[in-house]
Amino acid sequence: MEYSVPKQCISVSALVTNGSGEVLLIRTHWRSDTWEMPGGNVELGEPLDKAICREFLEETGIVIEPIGITGVYMNTTKQVLTLCFRAQYISGEIKIQEDEILEARYIKIDESNICEYITRPQQRSRLLDAMNAKSYVPFEAWEANSNYKLLHRLEGNTKNNDY
Repeated sequence: MEYSVPKQCISVSALVTNGSGEVLLIRTHWRSDTWEMPGGNVELGEPLDKAICREFLEETGIVIEPIGITGVYMNTTKQVLTLCFRAQYISGEIKIQEDEILEARYIKIDESNICEYITRPQQRSRLLDAMNAKSYVPFEAWEANSNYKLLHRLEGNTKNNDY
């Protein structure tokens, strides 16, 4: 039996809240029926934490700092593996790329109104998992040639409610 390299896509998304506890969500042109966390596909060789910073900035104009991973999700139909982060706001004002994003705004979301905004069940579970996470999974990015170099590490500490 011959081995073939898997053809899977990796994507990232992140939960960011403002001082009022509202969640920054977007609606895209191709999924205009639902709101979702900002994010997108990881480029070849790109560390996951750098990818979510890049995607978040591209889609919203907001600079973030990832804190930790809140969940890992697989779409077996499209072969997409998604990692969701909790992140904190660093700087910027909402400014969307209109060719990709229809709307971006902070929305007060909880379990009683989530279905009004997020119509797709996989997006709801990701957001609820991120909102309810009590701790985060550690993440490391390594350069592994002849000698190993740690590029970055997110500790995955217990949730800090000071942000």
